[in-house]
Amino acid sequence: MFSASMLIAAPAYADHHGDKKAAADIVDTAVAAGSFETLVTAVQAADLVDTLKGDGPFTVFAPTDEAFAKIPQADLEALLADKKKLTEVLTYHVVPGKVMAADVISMTSAETVQGGMLTIDASDGVKVNDATVTDTDIKASNGVIHVIDTVLMPGM
Repeated sequence: MFSASMLIAAPAYADHHGDKKAAADIVDTAVAAGSFETLVTAVQAADLVDTLKGDGPFTVFAPTDEAFAKIPQADLEALLADKKKLTEVLTYHVVPGKVMAADVISMTSAETVQGGMLTIDASDGVKVNDATVTDTDIKASNGVIHVIDTVLMPGM
């Protein structure tokens, strides 16, 4: 099992290469970005760290801390305490394969690891369900991260 200190310390070395080639996996890349603390906490609570450090490739639509802040505190705490529901929510943000922004804009939907479907609309910016994609193509050694401004909820 990973300790939080190992997870936080690991990307310190990965981010100093100065090139666009990804040396860090999705988890370490998210930690190094500094704007996904709640997402990383949720991934740890759901025991998905090892999965998202795995071979992949994965495409993660990653909600920022501000996106998680839109969820009422009591609801967020309840979600973090419910491992089954938390796992469903988190895996709903992951699409198998490495789907770059250039590919996303030509898609109308994508099946998630959770099994649900995301609706993609690129007619005015890019929206995934009700979330706006705010940054794209953050490369990781085992996939890619696209930043979104809202937490996606399966079945909603």
